[in-house]
Amino acid sequence: MNDFCPIPEVDKHGEFLQKVVELLFKNIVFTTRQDKVVLWQSPEQLEEQFDFGLKQNGDGQEKLLSLLRSTIKFSVKTGHPYFINQLFSGLDPYGLAGQWLTDTLNASVYTYEVAPVFTLMEKHVMREVCSMVGPDWGDGLFCPGGSFGNGTAMNLARYHKFPDTKAKGTYHLPKLVLFASEECHYSIHKFAAFLGIGEQNVISVKTDKVGQIIPESLEDKIQEKLNDGSVPFMVVATLGTTVRGAFDPIDDIADICKKYDLWLHIDAAWGGGLIFSQKHRSRLNGIERANSIIINPHKLLAVPQQCSMLLVRDKEILHKCYSRGAEYLFQKDKHYDRSYDMGDKYLQCGRKCDVFKFWFMWRAKVCRT
Repeated sequence: MNDFCPIPEVDKHGEFLQKVVELLFKNIVFTTRQDKVVLWQSPEQLEEQFDFGLKQNGDGQEKLLSLLRSTIKFSVKTGHPYFINQLFSGLDPYGLAGQWLTDTLNASVYTYEVAPVFTLMEKHVMREVCSMVGPDWGDGLFCPGGSFGNGTAMNLARYHKFPDTKAKGTYHLPKLVLFASEECHYSIHKFAAFLGIGEQNVISVKTDKVGQIIPESLEDKIQEKLNDGSVPFMVVATLGTTVRGAFDPIDDIADICKKYDLWLHIDAAWGGGLIFSQKHRSRLNGIERANSIIINPHKLLAVPQQCSMLLVRDKEILHKCYSRGAEYLFQKDKHYDRSYDMGDKYLQCGRKCDVFKFWFMWRAKVCRT
C-alpha cells in the first residue's frame, strides 16, 4: 500500500481506525490485574521477535494492525494497576480523552490564529496556577519535560544577572557558579554543561539524613565561592527529590538567596502537584519566594505524558530573554491583539499542545483534597 496523502477518508480509513480504537480499548485502556504489566524480553530477544525493519513499499492495513498488536504485546502497560515507576503511573480517562483530541487537531501552539482555543486555555491555566503560588506570580511556559524547564530557568537566572548575554554571549562573563542539593536531579548538571556554565561549577550542597539541603552548608559553600573569586548567581532547591522524595527547607534557603541576591529556582517537578491539595499544600510553604518553579502535572497529578510547567515571578522576563520577533509569524498588522501570540516567549517554535489534557482533567475532577 502506497498511501501518501495525509487526509483521512471514511471509505478508506474508517474501519481501520475503528479497529485501532477497539484494539487500544481492549489491550491498553481497560487492563486488569489478570493482565501482565509487561511481557519482558531482552533487547536481543526483542530484536528477533519484533519486525523493526523499514521497507521501500508500504504495508497493508492488516499488517499494520498486526504491528500495533505486537507493539502492545511487548510494551509496558503504564496504566496497569500494578505499574509504578519513575514517579508516574496510571492512565486517567479524561486525560486520555484530552490527549486524543489534542493529537487529532494536531495544532502547533505559537500564534492565536492557528490555535485560538489552546492559546486562551494556556493563559487561563497559567494564570490560575500562578495565583495558587502567590499574588506576585504571573507568567510561565509549558515545557517538554522538567529537565528542559530546569535548563530554561538556569538560562533565565543567568540573563537576570547579566542581561547582555542574550546579545553578546558568555565570553566576557566571570566564573559563574550555582548551588544545588547533592541529591538534585541530574538535569542541573546536564544543562550547566549545555549552557556553557560547566558541570564543575554546579556546587553540591550537603543534605541531612532525610535528604534535605542543610542551609548552613549552603551558606558556607556560597562564602567559599565568593572568597575564591567566583560569582554565585543561582540556587536550585528541590521539592520531592528523585530518589528519596525529600523537600528542601524553602524559607531558609530563600532567606540565604535574599541575603546574597541569588535567583532561587525550585525543582518541584514531582512534589509541586501538592499545590492542588488542601491537606498537603503546607509542604510547599515558601514557594512564593522563589523566582522560578517547575511543576510536572504528568507526575503526581497523573496527566498523560508529557505535561510540564515552568512558572516565573517576573512577568516580563520570558519575553525579554527569549523573544526574537520573527515577522513571518508575529506580524505587526494582525487583526487581533498580538500579545495573544505566546510563541515568541518560548525557545521552541512548533510546539505540541500540552494544556488541553490538563485543563480537561481539571474540569472533570474539580475538587482538591
